[in-house]
Amino acid sequence: MNNTVREALLDGAAPKDIKGIPSRLAAVLVTAHDVAPEWHVRMQAAFQEHVDNAVSKTVNLPADATVTDVDRVFRLAFELGCKGTTVYRDGSRQGQTFSKASGKEGGSPARSGSPRPRVRVTAGKTFKFRMGCGTLFVTVNHDEYGLCEVFANLGKAGGCPSQSEATCRAVSVALRSGVEPRALIEQLRGIRCLTTARARKNGDDVNVLSCPDAIARAIEEGMGGSTQPTATALGSICPDCGAQLRKQEGCLVCTCGFSRCS
Repeated sequence: MNNTVREALLDGAAPKDIKGIPSRLAAVLVTAHDVAPEWHVRMQAAFQEHVDNAVSKTVNLPADATVTDVDRVFRLAFELGCKGTTVYRDGSRQGQTFSKASGKEGGSPARSGSPRPRVRVTAGKTFKFRMGCGTLFVTVNHDEYGLCEVFANLGKAGGCPSQSEATCRAVSVALRSGVEPRALIEQLRGIRCLTTARARKNGDDVNVLSCPDAIARAIEEGMGGSTQPTATALGSICPDCGAQLRKQEGCLVCTCGFSRCS
């Protein structure tokens, strides 16, 4: 595949419209959005007819799909005897698996492996956290596509500002590359710092485990979520970091190091 064809495909051009692809190949290189929603359902129904178990497929809808379009898909699936179906409207979530490489339709304009450019003006919120070595201020900004960058600044001398800056730089690049914020939160939450852990034991007003943990909590709050631990039916929320506890060797443990048995 030459670069011209590759760039055209990344820009969302249909194979039939690219001169570098022979017509005999372009005729069979059909993408999900080239197939009408009705025929997505009819293909599923044809397969379901010969399968006892339930089968499902994704019906890809354009970004301008309406509630009526979705209703039509599910009603047709029911009429044709499908046992289950799924719809996905293009661009309905940040960082979707497949999208055009450029343009606003379908999500972020970043190409695969390359972060989208930072716009000149962003907006966001700054969150304050009490650490073992001072007060950490974490700023979470967003652009028109979603969260785009994170900054951290320790309010007084001490701590490890270089490590916090490195973490924020890596997280910012990941956000502008389409990585789901939840995946970043999962990786950062629960990381412990000895200084902060000591401050927590001394009863100081410290509600995070480390700078990375504070950054994760700021991202979650920046998304509109809550960072406060909430009880579940099983009572399996970590009291240290708020993550879900898991059972290991007969004891409830957390990725942050907490254990009910210790």
